[in-house]
Amino acid sequence: MAGVLECPAIVAELYYCLMKYAVQVNSAPYNNNAGLEAYRFIQAALQAGHQVPRVFFYKDGIYHALRHATPPDDEINLTSLWSSLARQHQIDLVVCISAAQRRGLLCEDEARRQGKTDTDVAEGFRIAGLGLWLEASLDADRCLVFA
Repeated sequence: MAGVLECPAIVAELYYCLMKYAVQVNSAPYNNNAGLEAYRFIQAALQAGHQVPRVFFYKDGIYHALRHATPPDDEINLTSLWSSLARQHQIDLVVCISAAQRRGLLCEDEARRQGKTDTDVAEGFRIAGLGLWLEASLDADRCLVFA
């Protein structure tokens, strides 16, 4: 053990444990600060070296994925921030298919099936099933829900 304590890198590793987080966002972008808090938490976690491979948008959280959302110029565009974060860090932004369909958010395939010509899903987001949240939560060290 004395040899281990002499190596600063090993000592740092023993006391600093990197985590893998699964994050779920359940509220709409402008109902409260939950979405922004989730975004800021993920930024801080990534900066500290932690992993956030997937963010799952559930219930009213699916509104973060609206491609055509255009908040006023003096407000934060969370959809754009999420898209940018996904692109920069290869984070899988998953929108619950059931919650999305209930609220009229359609992916390209579903829009085509419904006879619509445009997809509503913003860049970096995809629509999939609740099983991906289960997979992320089983694979993670910690699960966080921002409601």
